[in-house]
Amino acid sequence: MVMEEILQQDSRFRYMLLGRMQSDCEFYLGYGNRNTSRLWAGSEERQIEYMKQLYNSFDEDEKPQWISMSQIEEYARQMIPSAE
Repeated sequence: MVMEEILQQDSRFRYMLLGRMQSDCEFYLGYGNRNTSRLWAGSEERQIEYMKQLYNSFDEDEKPQWISMSQIEEYARQMIPSAE
């Protein structure tokens, strides 16, 4: 599924995928030993970009309470050395 198709899905699907991607980041940074095969998107850069797109796909009053753009950017700093 390409991102354009994903962004057309209902909010429940997008919430679940964003949650999955956040879990992937936590695992990648911990027990996953920075193995990109553990990331849904297959690379650090795509993972972060897709998470940002998903997060921004929600209206302001629908944005998830359990993650913020600053948290996604923190994942980027931890996962992508050039993101600093």
